Amino acid sequence: MAPRSRELVVRALARVEGEGRVDVTVREGRAERVELNIYEPPRFFESFLRGRHFLEPPDITSRICGICPVAYQVSACNAIEQACELELDGAVMDLRRLLYCGEWIASHVLHIYFLHAPDFLGLPDTVALAQRERQAVERGLALKKAGNAILDAIGGRPIHPVNVRIGGFYRVPTKAELVSLSDQLRSALDHAVATVEWVSSFAFPNVELEHDLLALHHDSRYAIEDGEIWSSTGLHCTADEFPDHMVEHQVPYSTALHAELDGRRYLTGPLARYSLNSCQLGGAAADAAAAVGLGGQCRNPFRSIVVRAVEVVYAVEEALRIIDRYQRPARPFTAGPPIRTVGHGVSEAPRGLLYHRYEFDPTGLIRAATIIPPTSQNQAAIEHDLRRTVDANLTLADNELTALCERTIRNYDPCISCATHFLTLTIDGR
Repeated sequence: MAPRSRELVVRALARVEGEGRVDVTVREGRAERVELNIYEPPRFFESFLRGRHFLEPPDITSRICGICPVAYQVSACNAIEQACELELDGAVMDLRRLLYCGEWIASHVLHIYFLHAPDFLGLPDTVALAQRERQAVERGLALKKAGNAILDAIGGRPIHPVNVRIGGFYRVPTKAELVSLSDQLRSALDHAVATVEWVSSFAFPNVELEHDLLALHHDSRYAIEDGEIWSSTGLHCTADEFPDHMVEHQVPYSTALHAELDGRRYLTGPLARYSLNSCQLGGAAADAAAAVGLGGQCRNPFRSIVVRAVEVVYAVEEALRIIDRYQRPARPFTAGPPIRTVGHGVSEAPRGLLYHRYEFDPTGLIRAATIIPPTSQNQAAIEHDLRRTVDANLTLADNELTALCERTIRNYDPCISCATHFLTLTIDGR
């Protein structure tokens, strides 16, 4: 294809979370420059955490995201509880994992049914999907409702839970309160298995990731609320050691930092979790993955929708297992001030590893805070995949290439913010 100037603009891209633009420069038949431009104003959470009391971050950081507030609460709790050297009751830890399962269900289902599935069916949005496949959308709504029910029962409300605190919860539910969720979750399990079957029927481009994969790993379970940090290239490290391997840097075209792992781009999120930990899936989740041919690893970003669906099955099953064995703890939380001056914490947000670091003064006030969300870690990988997508499809018409770039971005479910979303793709060929 002869070099030519091309400008593609997409307005009101409402199926990613945040405001962003992509600029691509093509020279001599290849994409020379690909920039995922995140232009939203900085939100300064790390700055206004300074001077706050050590008990405050779970409530403050949950406001960073309305889709995955539990992830921010749990990573904050993990970091601060490490500094306080707190040992939590086993039943309290089970409740924290159960709460996180609720968030995984709600967030994954939102992405699968309302953001991503229309791409594979040639539809513009979920309204069109509901008109064509009403039963599928109703199934998605029922699943989302089940995830929200868990969040409400344990967190006090489904968005920005108010019952989470350092050391546990302000109040823990009774056995009867949790058992009342069981019937809804058993129905949700059927819906989740049906979701895996449904999304596996979509047509997927034959693409394989080239990135290092990074996720939490736990010896005894599929890692969600805590674990050791593992990579596909053999890195094993604790949350404390993560800053020794991960380096952030500013790029001139984005208000979000980029990250590298030991000098390499990397990817965190469902593909990384599954590829590193699939052997720890059991029951209906393992059966569902095997039935649709996922294998032990999945590196096709377009099939991430299938992996998310399998994780929904796992989260529903895990919620039922926790409820079945639950015994209300004698106390809802364990208390104590910071003993160490620094605490590190990680957990697996639906979109990937979320890292928190807090530094404290002798009175328990926060001197410094660092929060590294999954999307900033994934930006370099997204840009690389966009570059490869453009290089392989320069013969497409403008509208077709734009649509393919949008699909490529949505594979990663980037959480740029919880506002209206815009993507402008400009290809300047010289």
